Amino acid sequence: MTDGQILAHLKTEACDARSENLDGLTPLEFVSLMNDFNREAIEAVQAALPEIARAIEGIAARLRSGGRLLYLGAGTSGRLGVLDASECPPTFGVDAGLVCGIMAGGDAALRTAAEGAEDDGPAAVNDLRAHNLCAADAVVAISASGYAPYCRAALDYARQVGALAIALSCNRNAPQSAHADIAIEAPTGAEILSGSTRLKAGTATKLILNMLSTGAMVQLGRVYKNLMVGLRATNTKLRDRSERIVMQATGLERGAARALLESAGGIKPAIVMHEARCTREEAERALCAADGFVARAIAAVARP
Repeated sequence: MTDGQILAHLKTEACDARSENLDGLTPLEFVSLMNDFNREAIEAVQAALPEIARAIEGIAARLRSGGRLLYLGAGTSGRLGVLDASECPPTFGVDAGLVCGIMAGGDAALRTAAEGAEDDGPAAVNDLRAHNLCAADAVVAISASGYAPYCRAALDYARQVGALAIALSCNRNAPQSAHADIAIEAPTGAEILSGSTRLKAGTATKLILNMLSTGAMVQLGRVYKNLMVGLRATNTKLRDRSERIVMQATGLERGAARALLESAGGIKPAIVMHEARCTREEAERALCAADGFVARAIAAVARP
């Protein structure tokens, strides 16, 4: 089957009769119809939940063993990967290199479209080599169509070096799925604007990336209950949020929570100190022994 034949069969490239008079709709009619289309992104993600869960388990296992998570894609797909990667350090307190976003065409393509970049398979291999991809890592190749040669080459190279290869696409039986260890397919169907996969396919992709990174970080102990205990307080808003997190976890008032944070040197030890009634040193040792899981650390040193 030729490339043209493959693309012609992809549902993300199809036209939807519901929107064939798009240019004749009033703004209210347009947004009502687009909202109907957007609901289908949620349904598509629902269909992919088992594979998403498998991917979370695989990613967490790699990160736990010292590996990294690398997102890779072209166009909107690549930009969404870079976005998710860039949010991990401030949200979860991880090092910037733990979750990486690789954009086909380089960082310049984040702002200026480099449409031909998705066809360059050898460039994907070079990009992964430049990031020193190794067997300990996990790669998520993101392509709404599931066609991009850049992503397929990345998956092949990931498997070649022993890294976990995960394909994320928005079509059933996507071409790149056969190149992956785990294939996530969220079939979003035709777009309201035919072929514009930055729309509901992009929405579904963003939802799945949210699940992958957040789910993996939960598995790594970067969350206590539903609180961002790995948060780095690098500005006024985040310092306020840190205090509110400690208040929520401990029941303390603002002033006491602030004082506890200062004495503990961070959110996690602050919570353990209060809940287990222990010293900072004891809290830090317990957290180390518990692989960073706050609840486990509290249970290990709690005093009656």
